[in-house]
Amino acid sequence: MSEPAGGRAAPRVVLVSTYDLGHQPFGLASPAAWLRRAGAVVRCNDLAVEPLDEQAIRGADFVAFHLPMHAATRLAVRSVPLVRALNPRARLGFYGLYAAMNEAYMHRLGADLVVGGEFERVLTDWVTGAAPPADTISLERLPFVTPDRGGLPDLPHYAKVDLGDGRLQPVGYTEASRGCKHLCRHCPIVPVYQGRFRVVPREVVLADIRQQVACGAKHITFGDPDFWNGIGHALPIVRALHEEFPEVTYDVTIKIEHLLQQAGHLASLRETGCLFVTSAVESVDDRVLRILDKGHTRADFIEVVRRFRAAGLVLHPTFVAFTPWISVQGYLALLEDVVRLDLIENTAPVQLAIRLLVPAGSRLLELPEVRSQVGRFDEAALCHPWAHPAPGVDALHREIEAMVREATAGGGSRAEIFERAWEIAKRAAGEKAPAARGNRATDTQTPHVAREPKRPPIPFLTEPWYC
Repeated sequence: MSEPAGGRAAPRVVLVSTYDLGHQPFGLASPAAWLRRAGAVVRCNDLAVEPLDEQAIRGADFVAFHLPMHAATRLAVRSVPLVRALNPRARLGFYGLYAAMNEAYMHRLGADLVVGGEFERVLTDWVTGAAPPADTISLERLPFVTPDRGGLPDLPHYAKVDLGDGRLQPVGYTEASRGCKHLCRHCPIVPVYQGRFRVVPREVVLADIRQQVACGAKHITFGDPDFWNGIGHALPIVRALHEEFPEVTYDVTIKIEHLLQQAGHLASLRETGCLFVTSAVESVDDRVLRILDKGHTRADFIEVVRRFRAAGLVLHPTFVAFTPWISVQGYLALLEDVVRLDLIENTAPVQLAIRLLVPAGSRLLELPEVRSQVGRFDEAALCHPWAHPAPGVDALHREIEAMVREATAGGGSRAEIFERAWEIAKRAAGEKAPAARGNRATDTQTPHVAREPKRPPIPFLTEPWYC
């Protein structure tokens, strides 16, 4: 690359991702496009699928870690000492949701830049020297450009979509919007975006999809926190996607609340190739849903399941199965609803083991009952620790979590893992473990045979983590 005007050497930047839910990281490709347009030499290094590029680190002027979530941040923190040892002169940056939420900690790690929200321009100005970093959170309306995926590992290195019958298809990933209109108390988006969201222009989204389809993508995951925050923006994108690539399927994430409010548009999802919808159900306990400020009830969730079945759509629920307000019997009630609603195959096993995370700045801390139950912020753990008032619930969580981890690594099916969770929970409750009672289960059945036999296979991503 030629030197920029004035004869200065082009700044050399390494953008690092540690984990991004099995996707080729948009959080590297988008700022890479901005930086390369500004004349920087950029190396994208995705540690989820490749080793740290030590040669690039040694030669870098800037090293910036993308921190979109808790797991990615924990992994990045582990990598910082090696980066510092390889190149103590490089300026260090952190960007993304968890960067902004943990600003003080990032600075103690040696950060020269910490920014969350709409980070591309701030990151580019920092590298080029056009402007010093200002606010930690930027919600500027950016003139988005098509992400530059050059130099990232090819799509076969990333998660696939399993069509439910063992057939695997390569998956691309893009974002049509960022942030969220809603203020769910446990959500890490809220402390940064505070109820605001930003749309990515339709042509930028479609251009990003085209380049991934050209590289072999047969399915697209839209990573928007809620795809129907701006339904008038979202639906034209998937209609255009289907018109141009009718053989390409997609998946989205949409709130239960929106799926009910906009139920008239469910057919549009099916008709444009939506393979499944992920929705953060979180709990089947209405008290817990009120505490989390989810905007829906257990009855709403059940109604969405009914409407999805009627529309021929697939719902993937996610749960925060363990909270300070749930009992062993409450956990069993969750499992019973999963059986009763015939959702065993729709539910990733990890969802049976998710424990509430209270990050820095969480809206949960507005509630006195939460503040009285959580400890001081643990900087290394990136959360406020809490213990359940009934120790048996925490013991149940530990056993379920260990079982899910071991069984998943061993290739256990969703039905097999669910049945083991059922047996563990029944034992914790001091009960024998007959099958769940429900509209399709009997006392003599085990949970995994409760599935309606004539339903088609349930598609899912091979990387099941949600957040």
